[in-house]
Formats: sequence, C-alpha cells, structure tokens
Amino acid sequence: MRLDSLISKSTAGSAGETGSWRILRPVVDEKKCSGCKECFYYCPEGVIQVDVFARIDYRFCKGCGVCGEVCRQKAIVMVPEE
Repeated sequence: MRLDSLISKSTAGSAGETGSWRILRPVVDEKKCSGCKECFYYCPEGVIQVDVFARIDYRFCKGCGVCGEVCRQKAIVMVPEE
C-alpha cells in the first residue's frame, strides 16, 4: 500500500470562505521568510502559496496559527484581525 494514499490532502479553502469571524490573521515578514514551504505543508486549509516567500489567501484563512508555529524563521506572526 502506498503511503500517499493514506494521507489526506487539503484543498484551498476546503471549509469555505472565512467571512468576518476570524480574530487573528497571520502576517508574513518577507525579509525573514526563507521560502522553505514548511507553512505550506502544514496549513490545514491549503491557503498558502510559496514562490519567493509565503503568500496567504486571507479569503479562506481561518487564523488557526499553525503556519506561525511551524515557521523556523519566525517569519509568520499572528496579529489581531482589524
């Protein structure tokens, strides 16, 4: 049995658009981001893309903070939603 068949893959915004209920949002410091894609791999909503640095689709981001927790460079911090 192949391992990749056992691992579920999230799709962008699989739980739908966030709306106005998110209380924290991740912010990427482009100067600190190394583009390692760790946040991309761990994001449960699949809303992070990485080219040179991480970019977050805030329409679907739930503000869970997983990306900030796994970022070794501390390039992603959670800030209060405005």
